[in-house]
Amino acid sequence: MGTRPTDRRLTPAGEVVMGVEEEFHLVDLESRSAVPRVPELLDELQALDGEAFAPELKPSIIETNSQPTSDLADLRTDLVRLRGMLANIADSHGLGVVGAGSVPLIDGSAEGITPSPRYERMRDEYQMLAFEQQICGTQVHVDVPDRDAAVAVMQHSAPWLPVLLALSSSSPFWKNEDTGYASSRTLAWHRWPTAGPPAPLRDAADYDALIADLLASGTMSDPGMVYFDMRPSAHQATVEVRICDASPSVDGVVLIAGLSRALVRHGVRAHVEGRPMPQYRPELLRAASWRAARSGLEGDLVDVPGRDLVPPSRAVRLMLEHLADDLDEAGDRDVVEELALEALARGSSAARQRQRANRNGNLEAVVDMLLAETRGAPDSPVDAPVSETVAPVLLGDYAPPAYDEAVAEDGTVRPAYSWLISTLERIGPPGLLVHEKSRDAEQRARGMVFPQADDDERLFPLDLVPRLITPGEWETLTEGLIQRARTCEALLQDLHGERACLHDGVLPEDALRWLPQPHETAMNLHPGAVRALVSGLDLVCDAAGEWKILEDNLRIPSGIGYAMADRRVVRSVLPELQAPNGVLDADEGPAMLREALLACAPPAAGHDPVLVLVTEGTTDSAHFEHRMLAEEMGVPLLTPGDLRAVAGMITVAATGRPIDVIYRRIDEEVLFSAPDAEGVPLGDPVRDAVRTGRLTLANAPGNGLVDDKGVYPFISSLTEYYFGEKATLAAVPTWSCADPEQREYVLSHLDQLVTKPVDGYGGQGIVVGPYASSHELDEVAAAVRAHPAAFVAQETIRISTHPTFTGTTLEPRVVDLRAFVVLAPTPTVLPTPLTRVAPADSLVVNSSRGGGSKDTWILR
Repeated sequence: MGTRPTDRRLTPAGEVVMGVEEEFHLVDLESRSAVPRVPELLDELQALDGEAFAPELKPSIIETNSQPTSDLADLRTDLVRLRGMLANIADSHGLGVVGAGSVPLIDGSAEGITPSPRYERMRDEYQMLAFEQQICGTQVHVDVPDRDAAVAVMQHSAPWLPVLLALSSSSPFWKNEDTGYASSRTLAWHRWPTAGPPAPLRDAADYDALIADLLASGTMSDPGMVYFDMRPSAHQATVEVRICDASPSVDGVVLIAGLSRALVRHGVRAHVEGRPMPQYRPELLRAASWRAARSGLEGDLVDVPGRDLVPPSRAVRLMLEHLADDLDEAGDRDVVEELALEALARGSSAARQRQRANRNGNLEAVVDMLLAETRGAPDSPVDAPVSETVAPVLLGDYAPPAYDEAVAEDGTVRPAYSWLISTLERIGPPGLLVHEKSRDAEQRARGMVFPQADDDERLFPLDLVPRLITPGEWETLTEGLIQRARTCEALLQDLHGERACLHDGVLPEDALRWLPQPHETAMNLHPGAVRALVSGLDLVCDAAGEWKILEDNLRIPSGIGYAMADRRVVRSVLPELQAPNGVLDADEGPAMLREALLACAPPAAGHDPVLVLVTEGTTDSAHFEHRMLAEEMGVPLLTPGDLRAVAGMITVAATGRPIDVIYRRIDEEVLFSAPDAEGVPLGDPVRDAVRTGRLTLANAPGNGLVDDKGVYPFISSLTEYYFGEKATLAAVPTWSCADPEQREYVLSHLDQLVTKPVDGYGGQGIVVGPYASSHELDEVAAAVRAHPAAFVAQETIRISTHPTFTGTTLEPRVVDLRAFVVLAPTPTVLPTPLTRVAPADSLVVNSSRGGGSKDTWILR
């Protein structure tokens, strides 16, 4: 075995020659099963190119050897040439060629071996390992200056080899069964006693001594049976990358070859410069290979240098960054990065095979797909653009009423969404329906419910099509959201203190439903206390694609846990969706929230504050989120009955430990009126503990003063008043009915405006003028006249829509965004925004009004 010899031995700065061995299954075109008919083809193939084709252990598998080259384009051309020659000869015998780690269907006669003294010796010695070696791989040979350099390359490359396996994974099926692995070939391959990650070696002499020991032990019968994932060639001055599955796509092989050569260049440079070899535990390397074989590109991978699990997009990006200089010097960076991003957007061959099996209900369809991809047929989803391969089934009749975030006015997909829509089109409606069943099962398993009056076990509605926010958008939003939260906090502090904004006429007192009194808890926080530590700010995109603030939620804003859960469910049931450049990690949100809560501990807390989350209990519709956040932050989840008031403190009843910070996910009136573990009402003890600096309530009581929509129209002007800054994010035009002139305008334009009660929440009491009946408009007009200060009205803006799966197609649905800001220790926007989705023909996104949600991807 091995590519054609070359005498190039060049420095890292020069050209480095490479070659590729590809292994292919032969399948019968009628049965689609692998068949042992390589001997029939071999003479004809070797007559065409004697050095290019060779038999393998199994007579149903044939190997091709490319010409040595230093150019990826030339390599691709030669791979296409060899595949074409093989396919043409196979066609004439009623056979097809499959490039994949395994083929789903295997003829019983294919279980023998190719007649050869070496192979027969392997059969006799290794028995089952030889019988089950119905697997194909791709090997890349790259020139190195000498064998010492080859050993150094092995050591420096070892932590990155599992990423190559994930990129190439193409063997999910074995003998008619789904193995549950993206690369079942790796499981079979690693049974051989000399297979797996490279051994930790010092130099060529150390390597040779190891081989001698293995031969002496009888573990292997010849040096060619060293099956390390990377090894020095037994007969050339090259190093071989052997970890990868065979690939149906030529571009997939070119990507692996480009990355392999960059790894070799990197290792040779390190060797020449005398850098020490990295040390990694063999067990961790093997675990990383197992994880790549299990996950492919559809699940987390092990970042060996960082010793962490990361999304596949992150793992690939880390590898590209690690090899950037080497790719640049080889002139391969643009090509390799483009192919890598395409691979991530497309997903692994293993995932595509499963999709085809699910869609068609049989494995013959999977073989047909692999035959087409291997041959590079025009309709192959691997080597041709989606626009040429898949009819736009999901977007066939897509007609957004206004600005749509994914689809432009002319019906074309916006650039940021092209890879996402392409992936969804490939999955298709039947595939998405299957994934929705998995979604429901996953949500039930997680207890991810949002109960309604008529359904105690209602699942939190989740559409599987994620929403994308570009880095530029997120940067602008971050600046504006922090500014908005700081303004709301400054206003709360002012209204509970000097009330300068009222004295200076910036905020009319009529806009407030009440003013805090000296005896109220909200007036008696310890100095320096943050009142609105966690803000939930609702935004919408208008018809011009501009972001606008819609509402401020400063009491007990919910949604962080649901945003995190959405991400986990989508990642679990739709692993083929992976953003090319990765997304911000929503799982970081709880740690950031915990840090913010502990930063607000009162002065008496000391160096180890005690934090708890207090909930009303399972009767709260958001209890799933309360439980999830408590678990993620590693803090107790308590109800009022789990607390005890003792000696001016609030303690955990079960342990007696004083509590320093309560993350309050319970209405303040409910908390104050509830009895503690001894039946003592909590109101006065909690107020005393807050007043004396023994307890922090987050968020503070009384935040509804600014949370009320009556204050909303004045926030932008208050930003300039407090900070001398123009508001970064515009607000939706809003009229206060407490003002006589504005009230008259509202009453004369009710059919054009959205009228809201200032203390409403969950979408309650909202009347959308353009969609309201005459009777509804008359009722709201009477209510406004009777209690003007109780209402505001907002302009009915054309809110952006987003593609949402409806069972057969994608349809536009109105969406908003709830983003979460914490003000301590440093003002920060959490990477956990929640996208909410309105039902069909509605502008109201609230879950209590039938709305749903989407996973929100903040692109890196």
